Amino acid sequence: MALQLGDTAPDFTQESTAGTINFHEWAGDSWVILFSHPKDFTPVCTTELGEVSRLKPEFDKRNTKAIGLSVDPLEDHEAWAGDIQETQGQGLNFPLLADGDRKVSDLYGMIHPNANDTLTVRSVFIIDPNKKVRLTITYPASTGRNFAEVLRVLDSLQLTDEHKLATPVNWQDGDDCIIVPAVSNEEAKNLFPEGWDEQKPYLRLVKQPKRS
Repeated sequence: MALQLGDTAPDFTQESTAGTINFHEWAGDSWVILFSHPKDFTPVCTTELGEVSRLKPEFDKRNTKAIGLSVDPLEDHEAWAGDIQETQGQGLNFPLLADGDRKVSDLYGMIHPNANDTLTVRSVFIIDPNKKVRLTITYPASTGRNFAEVLRVLDSLQLTDEHKLATPVNWQDGDDCIIVPAVSNEEAKNLFPEGWDEQKPYLRLVKQPKRS
């Protein structure tokens, strides 16, 4: 059965470009972005790995680690890293798992037989510090991922874990948020003393509070 939101992210031990990864131990108390690639030396993946490497300062600010995966062997990963540096102007700065035995791919349901029975699809998982799966996105092999969207969802998850809020359509960090329906107006007065815009009893917009 495919992993669902709220499930515990499976633990594993696998080789990577950063050495042996014991996943839960490596993750520690960080958030994790785990994402898979169909194959080494492919054009779309090359651009994605360069972009995630460029975004490392943004992930660091959010207490988040990135880790990639491909079913090709470690020696191919290491050779590919040189191409990424050459073409993207950014060296690989996070682990890339060598999943030749498909152990991790199978644990996380990254192989979709009707798409391709040997290669992983472009899966993305956001995993929180409690090792719970908080987001899953699956892209087709032909479409590069939007990591600005991954960051946006990460910001929303971290904000709404801290405050009794949800984020509306197209929300960006700093935009107004929604007070969740489970919070009564009496409780909201204590949580949001500056008030809110009640458009409907179930739709109450409030300025985004400061994040810790």
